[in-house]
Amino acid sequence: MAILLGLLVGALTLAVWWVLQNYTYWKRRGIPHDPPNIPLGNIGELWRTMPLAHILKRTYLKFKNKTDGPFVGFYAYAMKYIVITDIDFVKTVLVTDFNKFHDRGVYHNERDDPLTNNLTTIEGQKWRNLRHKLTPAFTPVKMKNMFPAVLGVAHELIQVIDEQISSSPQTIEVADMMARFTADVIGICAFGLECNSLRDPKAEFVKMGETALRERRHGCLVDLLVFGAPNLAVKLGIEMLLPSVQSFYMNIVRDTIDYRVKNNVTRNDFMDLLIDMKLKYDSGDKQDGLTFNEVAAQVYSFFLAGFETSSTTMGFALYELASNQDVQDKLRLEVDNVLARHDGQLNYDSMRELTYLEKVTDETLRKYPVVGHLVRIATKPYVHSSPKYFIEPGTGVLVSTLGIHHDPEFYPEPEKFIPERFDVEQVRKRPPCSFLPFGDGPRNCIGLRFGRMQVVVGLALLVHHFKFELHPTKTSVPVKYKIKNLLLSSEGGINLNVSKIV
Repeated sequence: MAILLGLLVGALTLAVWWVLQNYTYWKRRGIPHDPPNIPLGNIGELWRTMPLAHILKRTYLKFKNKTDGPFVGFYAYAMKYIVITDIDFVKTVLVTDFNKFHDRGVYHNERDDPLTNNLTTIEGQKWRNLRHKLTPAFTPVKMKNMFPAVLGVAHELIQVIDEQISSSPQTIEVADMMARFTADVIGICAFGLECNSLRDPKAEFVKMGETALRERRHGCLVDLLVFGAPNLAVKLGIEMLLPSVQSFYMNIVRDTIDYRVKNNVTRNDFMDLLIDMKLKYDSGDKQDGLTFNEVAAQVYSFFLAGFETSSTTMGFALYELASNQDVQDKLRLEVDNVLARHDGQLNYDSMRELTYLEKVTDETLRKYPVVGHLVRIATKPYVHSSPKYFIEPGTGVLVSTLGIHHDPEFYPEPEKFIPERFDVEQVRKRPPCSFLPFGDGPRNCIGLRFGRMQVVVGLALLVHHFKFELHPTKTSVPVKYKIKNLLLSSEGGINLNVSKIV
C-alpha cells in the first residue's frame, strides 16, 4: 500500500511539475504573452464569446508594435505556439524559411481515420510527394475543362432563385443557398454526380458536408486531445470523424471509381486524375500511384475545402453588396457590359474581363477570410538575429490572417468594404504576405483557382439577374459569427431581400 501511495504521489508530483513547466515556458523565456488558463491556455474563457480567429486577431493587434521581437507567446490547450506580430517574419515562415516550417502539426490518422490523411494535414516528404502528384489537377487547362460544369450549376442556381421569387421579392438565406450551390459544383466536378442540393435543401451531400465540419465522434475532452496533443491522439488510436461520414465518402468514391473504370468514363475532372493514380498503384507503380484510401482522403478534403470556403465567401460578398448598393450597381454594370460583348454568354475567357468582380471577391476575402488563421510547426531549430527569439522544434506557429487583414497599417479603415483597395497600384504598396486568404508559399491552397472560379461565376450571374438588399429586421448588422467554428461563418445565416432585375 505504501508503495502504491508513493507511486501515486510521485506521479502527481511529476504531473504538477510538467504543468508548471509547460505553462510558464514563455514567462521563463521573457517572451511577451497573455497569462494562460489551465488547461485551455490563452483560449480560456474567450472561447465562449468569440471564434478562435478573433482571439488570435485580438492577440496580434494587442501586441503588434509593443514587442522588440517578431512574435509573442501563446498557449492553445497544452501546446506552445507563437503568434507572429511582424509581417516580414510571416514571409520568413511561409516562404523564405519554409523548409523549417513546412508542417501544420494537426491531427491526421492514416490507420484509424483514413479520410483525415489528406493533402491539408499530412507532413514532410509524404506531403511533398502528394502535392507534386495533385498539382496537375488544378492547372488553368483543367480549370477551363471544368468551367462548363460550374457554369451549368450556376444557371441552375439562377433558375432556383427565380422560381422562389417569381411572384414578389423574397427574403432568402443566401449562406445556405450558396452552400447548396457549391455542394452541387463540387459534387459534379469531383464525383461526376448530380447532387441536386439546390432543389433539395436536405440533400445528403449538404447534410454530410455540414456533419463533417460541425460534428465529432467524441466530446470536448477528446477534442482537447485531438487539437491540443494530436500526436498522442494518433498513438491512442482516437478517431475524429463520425462513422456515418467515413462510410458516406468511402462508398461514394468506391462507387464512382468502379462505375468509371467498368464503363471507361472520362470527364476531364478531378476524379479522373485520382483514378489514374489509383490504377497506377494497383499495377505496381507505388511511386506515382495512390491507394484507394488516399484517393478517398483527397476527394474528401477537396469537397470540404471548396464547400465551406467558397459558399461562405459568396454569402459574405452578397451581404456587402446589399450593404453597399453603389458597389453592387458598379459591379452589375461591369457584368452586364462583359456579357453584352460576348452575346450574353459567360465563358472561361470572358470571365477574366470581370476585373471589378475580382476586386469585390478579394475585398470580401480580406474582410472575411474564412480560414482566419494559418498554422505551421517548427520542424527544425530557428535562430533569430535576436537570440531571445529562437524557436524550438515542435513549437507551433500561428499567423493571424484576420488580424493582418484588419490591420489599419495595411488596410486603413479596415471595417469598411472598399474593393478599390485591390487596384494594382494599391496592391503594390503593401508588403508581401499582407493578403493571405489562401495562405502563401509552397503550402498555399492548391485549389485556389477552382475556388475563385466558382465564386466569380456564381456572383457574376447572381448580380446580373438579381438585386440584393438588407432586410430591416432579419439581416444581422453587423454580422454575428458562429463562436465555436474553426472557420469564419455567420451565426443564423445571412438573410437578404432578393428581387429580379427587369
